[in-house]
This record gives sequence, structure tokens and C-alpha cells, in this order.
Amino acid sequence: MIPYSPQPEYGNEGSRILIVEDEAIVALNIKGSLNALGYTVIGVVSTGEKAIELAIAQLPDLILMDIMLEGDMDGIETAEEINKEHCIPVIYITAYADKETLSRAKITEPFGYIIKPFEDRELSLTIEMALYKHRAECALKENRRWLKTTFNSIGDAVITTNKNGQIKSINKTASLMLGCSAEYIFAKDFNSEVNMADPISLKYLNILDDFANSEENTIQIDDAILKTQNKHIPVSVSISGIKDRKTTIGTVIVLRDISQIKKSEAALKNSLKKLRHTFDETVASLAIMSEKRDPYTSGHQQRVAELACKIAIKLQMSVEEIHCIKVAGILHDVGKFSIPAEILSKPTKLTDIEMSLVKTHPEVGYEILKGISFPWPVAKIVHQHHERINGSGYPAGLSGNNIILEARIIAVADVVEAMSSHRPYRPALGFEKAADEIIRGRGTHYDPNIVDACIAVIKNENFSFDK
Repeated sequence: MIPYSPQPEYGNEGSRILIVEDEAIVALNIKGSLNALGYTVIGVVSTGEKAIELAIAQLPDLILMDIMLEGDMDGIETAEEINKEHCIPVIYITAYADKETLSRAKITEPFGYIIKPFEDRELSLTIEMALYKHRAECALKENRRWLKTTFNSIGDAVITTNKNGQIKSINKTASLMLGCSAEYIFAKDFNSEVNMADPISLKYLNILDDFANSEENTIQIDDAILKTQNKHIPVSVSISGIKDRKTTIGTVIVLRDISQIKKSEAALKNSLKKLRHTFDETVASLAIMSEKRDPYTSGHQQRVAELACKIAIKLQMSVEEIHCIKVAGILHDVGKFSIPAEILSKPTKLTDIEMSLVKTHPEVGYEILKGISFPWPVAKIVHQHHERINGSGYPAGLSGNNIILEARIIAVADVVEAMSSHRPYRPALGFEKAADEIIRGRGTHYDPNIVDACIAVIKNENFSFDK
């Protein structure tokens, strides 16, 4: 053998090596070469049984294994037994290179194969490559263990596919969600095995096609249904592409079970519904309290609210704005609670002093309501519902757009209801005279658009308070 000194960059000097060789002279030569190359020989044995015993006891960094050994076990069988217990890299050294021997040797996944006779340089390079490969494989296996543990610990269902939509892997959460094993679903078509649907129509969703047609590398679907054999699961979906340079070679699909979120949303909606119902009942109670002072106008506030809401709908206002108008309409005369009942029910014309008292009710109403945390400017609307757009109203003499829209709507509805209903000092005048009044005041006292909407409600929709 030709002496050879390895280059420092290999970095494996001192590695512990076990020699398994049944020819004593060859074994001594190999040992001498290894010592000269800077390796540590932990033992030289000639049989498979001794090799197994020493390998398990000493755990060498590498084994040089002759295929033909003394005893009942050859080198290939010995390597198989050692690999059952420990992952130790094996390099076969043999004078035989027939196909049958090579085929058997491949099964044990050796890290190298040297044909006798060999040079020290060849031996050193083979050892260095085997040790490097072994370290790389150990690192890869460790990374895979970390990745697998992490993958299966994720609480969301994770599914990966190749570019053709065939499933490559699923984690434990996905397996439980889909009701099948990873082995069963492997290589099957995603669209065939994972049935996604629209949450409302329950129509099939081809999410991989949606992703393929998207210019984004990640798409998010906030609400979908995963249909399994046993149940429908509400999920959110995230799909991301796996890139190799500029080419998408696969996808990662993450399904998050949002059942609890849906239940929480439903419970919250129900709670809000009950809260709003309680709120409406409280508003109605306030209105009833004020109307107890004036039994002759009982129901006036509710009827004003009804007509005002119809006008708001005609003006295409939002649901929240209409609800605001309803609440303000029901409470617009709550300030009359402070006015003596004999004035409110007086069957004759009021004196100036009495009228001045009546005109305080918007301010009193404002004072009553301003401390309540309404989600809308209810107190402000109540304060302004007797203002007129030409500034002739009360209590502040506001004009034009300084009067908020909701107050302008209630002002029109208030006049129409008051004129078309019975009062202690006069009979009901009817819708026709009420309509004439707001038309006469259109653009001076009342907002033109609101007047037009009110007339349309009364005439075109055949509106009646009796209904």
C-alpha cells in the first residue's frame, strides 16, 4: 500500500473505527494504514458475532467490514444485525464484486465499497466520504424528526399536494378531521378526497383551481364547509404554493376548524338580539311613561316613529339609521313628562304662558336622554325635532343642514301624525290636510326631499296608521 496523509480539510482525524476482517495480515495492514492516517482503531475482529458484540459495546464511528468472514455470519448479515440496534456507517472491503454479492450488500445501504487491494488514499477518501455522508444523513434524519413532530403537533389540519393535486402528506389533525389515515389518502386526488363547499349554498368549491387561477402565492378563504362522511365542519382555508425558483411544484393547504368561533358568533348574536330587545322594551317603557301624562295622544310617539321609518326607507337610509330614527321617534316627546297634565289635555286653545311651557319639552327631553349611552344621537334628535329649516322653529332656532337629518324626518312625521289624529281641542283633520300642510311648508319649514318622500309613502304606498 502507498502511504497517504489525508488533507486537514476532511476534519475526521481521530474517528474511531472497527475493523472486521478474517485475514490477519490484511487486518494488520489496514490497522497500520488507519493509524498512520490519524484514525483510532477500537478493535480488530474476524467473526460477525464478535463484530456485533464489540460494535454494540463500543459504538464506533465507522466499521470496515469484510464481506467474507469466519463463522456462520458473513459481513452483510453482520451489518444487518448491527443496523437493527444502531445506525453505524459500514464500508465493505472485499475481493468479490459479483452482482449477487453487490445486490445483497445494497440492501444494508453501505456507506462505501472498496475492492481489495486498495491504496491508502482510496481508503481515506472512502472513509471521509462515508463519515461526511453519515453526518449529513443523521442531521437530515434529526431534522425530519423535528419536522414530523412539529407537523403532527399543529392544531390545524395541514395537507400538502404535488403540482397535479395529488396528496403527498397530511398531519394528525387532518387525519382526524378527514376521518382517514395518511396511508389511505397518500397519492389520492385532493379534489376527490377533500370535499369543500360554500357555507350558504353548499355548492362544491374547487379550491385548488381557485388557487391556480389566482396571481397570489397565498389565498385565504375565511368561511367554507368541509363535508365528510359523518359531518359538516366549518373551516377557514389557507392555500400557499411551494416554489422551485419560479415554478409552483405543489401546495400547502391549511384547514382551521372554526366550529367554536361559529358557536361563539351565534351566541354573541343571540346575546345582542336579547340586549337590543331589552333596549327596545326600555325605550317603549320611557315612551309609555310620558304618554301617561297625556292620554289623549296615546300612541302618538309610536305612530310618528312608524311614519318616520317609512320615510327613511324611502330615502334609502341604512338599517342602523332607520333603527336610530325609530328610537328617537318613540322618545321624541318624552320631555312632556314635565308638563302639567291639565295643560296637555286642555280642550281649548293654550295661553301664551302655557304654550311656552309646552315648548320646553324638547329641552327637557334632551336633559333626560343625554346621559344615556345610545349608539346614535337620540338626545340631539329629540332636542331638534321642532326646529324648522328657515330658522322659525324652537328651541334653538336652527336652520338648514344645522338640523340633523333624523330630526328633520321626525319633524315632518310629527306634523302629519298630529294633524291626522284626534286632539282634545279638535277632531282629526286627516291625511289630505296633513299632506297639504307639509307641501305648503316644503322648502321653508320642512326639508323638500323629506316632504316628497313622505307624500310618496302616504299616497303611493297607501299608508295608514290604522294598519
